[in-house]
Amino acid sequence: MKLLLSILLTLALYTKTFPQTTDTLQLADPTIFPHNGKFYLYGTGSPDGFQVYISEDLKSWKLSDKNNGYALKKGDAFGRSGFWAPQVFTYNKKFYMAYTANEQIAIAESNSPVGPFKQTRKDSLASPGRQIDPFIFIDDDGKKYLYHVRLTNGNRIFVAEMKNDLSGIKPETAKECISAGAGWENTQNASWPVTEGPTVIKWKGTYYLFYSANDFRNPDYAVGYATSKSPIGPWQKHPGNPILTKAMIGINGTGHGDLFAKGNKYYYVFHTHHANNRVSPRKTAIIEAEFGKAIPDDVVTLFPKSVIFLRK
Repeated sequence: MKLLLSILLTLALYTKTFPQTTDTLQLADPTIFPHNGKFYLYGTGSPDGFQVYISEDLKSWKLSDKNNGYALKKGDAFGRSGFWAPQVFTYNKKFYMAYTANEQIAIAESNSPVGPFKQTRKDSLASPGRQIDPFIFIDDDGKKYLYHVRLTNGNRIFVAEMKNDLSGIKPETAKECISAGAGWENTQNASWPVTEGPTVIKWKGTYYLFYSANDFRNPDYAVGYATSKSPIGPWQKHPGNPILTKAMIGINGTGHGDLFAKGNKYYYVFHTHHANNRVSPRKTAIIEAEFGKAIPDDVVTLFPKSVIFLRK
């Protein structure tokens, strides 16, 4: 089985050198939200909140002409600094943004994917400590789950069921999902191991949790995934991890993104280092993803030949 997985991953590899142009978008921890034939891109990049770029073809992107380009502006919602890792989703005909600020998680709402996302009460979700990188998943039965990273003896991915009004979690349901243990997840043997950037999708009855491992400044920052038959786990890490690495596309720091669909195709949006000798500002790219076309049927394949860096 391990030999088969190795062959499948090898067949998918294609290394090439990508042009690094001055109009390449520089958003870390990116997420793309499809809505009504358009794609809305958000990410970490401004000290004053989250800007939003819009595209119809995933190749050419334009900064929103609303709210000076900001979907969420500091002062309209919780947070003074550290605006990281947003996620946009819909619920009850409203748009919501879950995000990190001040190393806490907050949720703001809007009537439009371009914002402005605001809070009536400018506060974060209650938490037992520092937490970042939110991802809210709404299951088929209507239950809502907050996947997030708790900063406790490393960056560890947790899940907790949310209250129905999204005002907070049910603390008694909190459970650890993923922590760094495999060799690829801590290549520098750091005393503070890192797993972060969770994204969850349900496909044919199986839950897939995509995550990144290593410190984002590490050239070996990479992406893997785990599967479960329940949104709260237990999670089984894929034996072919990592599935997105520097070796696949020829640039360091590949990771921390989000899955989205265009028609019947899936894509993973992620960031890379600015260059192999420089981490920031990180650059934004997408890669095609395919579910279940290999044996076993829970294999997810990424295709490096499809990678494009997003441009203004």
